[in-house]
Amino acid sequence: MASTEDKAVDKENVSNWKDSIYNPRTGELLGRTASSWGLILLFYLIFYCFLAGMFALTMWVMLLTLDEYTPKYRDRVPHPGLVIRPNSVDIWVNISDPEKYKTAYVKPLESFLESYNDTEQEKNKLCFSGEYFEQEDNKMEKEACQFKRSLLSSCSGLSDTTFGYGEGQPCVLLKMNRICIRLFSKVCRNVVQMSYFPTEGRFDKMYFPYYGKKAHGNYVQPLVAVKLLVSPEDYGTEMTIECRVDGSDIRNNDDRDKFLGRVTFRVKVFK
Repeated sequence: MASTEDKAVDKENVSNWKDSIYNPRTGELLGRTASSWGLILLFYLIFYCFLAGMFALTMWVMLLTLDEYTPKYRDRVPHPGLVIRPNSVDIWVNISDPEKYKTAYVKPLESFLESYNDTEQEKNKLCFSGEYFEQEDNKMEKEACQFKRSLLSSCSGLSDTTFGYGEGQPCVLLKMNRICIRLFSKVCRNVVQMSYFPTEGRFDKMYFPYYGKKAHGNYVQPLVAVKLLVSPEDYGTEMTIECRVDGSDIRNNDDRDKFLGRVTFRVKVFK
């Protein structure tokens, strides 16, 4: 049985523990009075306001040195990246399941090509093929060259609204990063017969240079469409296809970066 002295000690320990959180005799909370906590909070409020002000000031000074229409650094990026639409490296097409391939591939392609509609592109300039469309630096708003989706022919989604997926011969759109480059030819490794649109399978010079989102507001990236002419004999076979940008000073064989100047994807068509 605990003695009266032990009980008194226990009560004192409990009281000390409670007092360490809040002491009603001194009004201290966690060992500090209200005025002490107020001074600490005031210090940190002023301190963090000062830091936020310094950050805002440095950002404001930096933004004063930038031009919305002209990049501060205009070094040429020599090695473009290549990407595909639909945005998938595995394209599995079951021609007996139209709902699935329309959701996965047809609708994203249709949405992507909306800005390429002929009615939209007719607002842009009709440029000369094979020539760079260089514009004066003092011209803030740059003109953009027309790239009508009708140039993609049977991969435009106009004559064939399924972009070839309904007949088991899917279309894939290739585009480069929005950088200014000097080479524009493109090839895909032939593991299956292909058709290219435009027929040369090239990114024309007239769509370059690109002057940035602010100055080049109506700009659309040039595209190359690849129609994969898959035959019934190839149904059920997984085909790995690699497309790359070819030309002098273009790096497309770096094993450390599989998307530098090239793109690889897999296609499988079945019923």
